[in-house]
Amino acid sequence: MSNIVEVAVADKSLSTLVRSVKAAGLEDTLSNSGPFTFFAPDNKAFGKLAAGTVEDLIKPENRNKLTGILNYHVINGKIYSRNFVDGQKLKTVNGQELTVQIKDGHVRINGAKIMTRDLEASNGVVHALESVVMPA
Repeated sequence: MSNIVEVAVADKSLSTLVRSVKAAGLEDTLSNSGPFTFFAPDNKAFGKLAAGTVEDLIKPENRNKLTGILNYHVINGKIYSRNFVDGQKLKTVNGQELTVQIKDGHVRINGAKIMTRDLEASNGVVHALESVVMPA
């Protein structure tokens, strides 16, 4: 079974995320350890950011900022969509929290809707998000 990075590489709608993970140097972490739940912003999500944001973030001098943003999308443990609870707080690997909202059958993470759920990986599960969620 593929790991989280391989799952993302195989999904063409996550190519910007893959590029960002590589720029942040998180490939090994997201390939080897776990289990993790990864809220993966899709290409459209990155497209919603201000023009030039992604290109700026992947510069070597912004690696720490990019790593912080990406780590805000990762929690320890494997949580499938059926296990999310409205109002649930999820502690991210960067120490901050995400909030789950469930309304009309849609799960949102800090307001970003999960577009694709439960992509199984050997070291976790991936949920594709419609927006990039930014840490405080």
